[in-house]
Amino acid sequence: MKKKIILIIGGTGSFGSAVVSRLINKNNYSEIRILSRDEKKQEDFRQSLKSRKVKFFLGDVRDLNSVMNACQNVDHIFHAAALKQVPSCEFYPMEAIKTNVMGTSNVISAATTNNVKKVVFLSTDKAVYPINTMGMTKALMEKIVISKSLHKNKKTIFCITRYGNVMGSRGSVIPLMINQIKKNKPITLTSSEMTRFMMSMDEALDLVDYALENAKNGEIFIKKTVSCSIGELINALKKIYKKPNHPINKIGYRHGEKKHECLMSFEEKKKSIDKGKFYVVKPDIRDLNYDKFYLKGYTQKYKDNSDYTSENAKKISEKNLIKKINSIFLNF
Repeated sequence: MKKKIILIIGGTGSFGSAVVSRLINKNNYSEIRILSRDEKKQEDFRQSLKSRKVKFFLGDVRDLNSVMNACQNVDHIFHAAALKQVPSCEFYPMEAIKTNVMGTSNVISAATTNNVKKVVFLSTDKAVYPINTMGMTKALMEKIVISKSLHKNKKTIFCITRYGNVMGSRGSVIPLMINQIKKNKPITLTSSEMTRFMMSMDEALDLVDYALENAKNGEIFIKKTVSCSIGELINALKKIYKKPNHPINKIGYRHGEKKHECLMSFEEKKKSIDKGKFYVVKPDIRDLNYDKFYLKGYTQKYKDNSDYTSENAKKISEKNLIKKINSIFLNF
């Protein structure tokens, strides 16, 4: 069986580092490519890996030629390059559009031209009913991917994975809170009632693996994920670090934040399939024929009319939350 080549776009970030660590000792791929624009991160990663199997391509997802060059002879792509910080995207929305929207279009064009077999695009719960620029650009990213799948491209499969909070990843609130506790600074609290999905990086990788293995064109993959309130998270951290009276600085809701995040809307639920550990949201029943868009919809019925949110998802117990935090941040 011929070994394949995989390209990770944005491969020096949290996800890229984790997926390379998982793939590097497997025999599935003869070559793991990383495309990113930060030469310092690439050099640090290269020195830590010391592997001839991993090849680094310096370039920007905003530049079609960079992506086109990295995609030559590639079989699979994980597209993880994005502007992910909510405040950054709020202050510089056009930069978010260039990376998250136009960058995605470049990946699709390069993958199609180079006959890549499968591309997995990483999205976020913030793309569902978006209220901030990051979520809006990710929602547009999803629409672009699904739209391309309607063209009945026979050679390249495009699919999407949608995540909640990945614990320990760049932008996760947990490392910030741990640092505040360790430095004896007040923990910054927006609202103790706010809830978030809590997914480990291993669970995030399981999701992309499942999508890569099972995807059909235009599908969105969502892993069933436990959640907790921010108040419960802070209490767990206080117990871990044995600081029950650590001070709290209540700042209130920040611009662009929701009380609860949503991984799947009710409208999407009507066209989803329950796969046990995962949900698969099927693409629209249509092609480029506009009549089908207007004349045929989904008839699947559900017992409840709710979205799949961090409020109604299965709550993680304090014991398991502490165990999960310790397993991820043991040496933090």
